[in-house]
Amino acid sequence: MTEDLDTLRDHMLTAIDAATGLDALEAVRVDALGKQGSVTQLLKTLGRMSPDERQTAGPRINGLREAVAGAIAARRTVLERTALDARLATETLDMTLPAGAATAGTVHPVSQVMDELAEIFADLGFAVATGPEIETDWHNFTALNIPETHPARAMHDTFYLQQGLDAKAGGTFDERATFSLLRTHTSPVQIRTMLDQPPPIRIIAPGRTYRSDSDATHTPMFHQVEGLVIDKGITLGHLKWTLETFLKAFFERDDIVLRLRPSYFPFTEPSAEVDVGYTIEKGKRVIGGHPGGAGGGGWMEVLGSGMVHPKVIAACGLDPEEWQGFAFGCGIDRLAMLKYGMDDLRPFFDGDIRWLKHYGFSALDVPTLSGGVGA
Repeated sequence: MTEDLDTLRDHMLTAIDAATGLDALEAVRVDALGKQGSVTQLLKTLGRMSPDERQTAGPRINGLREAVAGAIAARRTVLERTALDARLATETLDMTLPAGAATAGTVHPVSQVMDELAEIFADLGFAVATGPEIETDWHNFTALNIPETHPARAMHDTFYLQQGLDAKAGGTFDERATFSLLRTHTSPVQIRTMLDQPPPIRIIAPGRTYRSDSDATHTPMFHQVEGLVIDKGITLGHLKWTLETFLKAFFERDDIVLRLRPSYFPFTEPSAEVDVGYTIEKGKRVIGGHPGGAGGGGWMEVLGSGMVHPKVIAACGLDPEEWQGFAFGCGIDRLAMLKYGMDDLRPFFDGDIRWLKHYGFSALDVPTLSGGVGA
């Protein structure tokens, strides 16, 4: 029996070494270790042997099985490596392309507009600033000239956190340190920037904000971008030029017409609502052109703005006699709706794959001023 096992071992190892492909190797494995394989049949004979015979034959047969299995595993590794090398030698893959760009998901319109804003304002010398979404009462309100009893707080429908309410009730509330609410705008980023870095300052602050409101044009969580410039000699003219340049680049039209209406914001003085003219083309409102044209049209509010209030500048440790600035803010979701023709804000957050496929952008549609920010 020993000679038979040695002969079988040599035969199988030779067949394994001679296998030139994974299919041929699998055939050898089945012939040796499959249900009807020669080694498997030998293992089945152990049950019919006497204890003395089994003690002698068992280790030899099991040794044969292990030798064959080990040789097959080693040969498979070699063949797989050879196949991979051959594949790598014939295939090329552009690693600079996003994975699965042609068949995977799309870029959400909000993300696309954020990229467009960053591209436009970077060309104007603005940096992108970020801050926490859970804010302190002081950064979100007080430093922006909105004290606790100010009626402007009612405009924001704030989500307060229990830890902040408990701190107030316990008498240990520190409005500059206790995180007590979800930020109602990205203006706290402006405050933190003025506190952390010396002027001149030119930033935009895009991000998520939260207010207790929900309808076709409002959601409890939405996206906002605010801009801030702090420097010497800043005037309302700088603000208007910046907004006009931004809106022309964003809507990709040179016939953008702006109208500034006096308004009120506690953190700016003077304050202005900014309207953009629209015309009627093929029965639809299109941003651009003068509203007094033959085709009809009107004015549409797109953002709020103003000169930074001296109290806000002083609250950040700067001298308002030396430093001036302007600020503006608008909803990113609203900008996306105006530019890309959505009429309801709620689907932005529904996660409907059909809506995303229709309004989404390819991962390769990177906004550039040369190629078009809305490409």
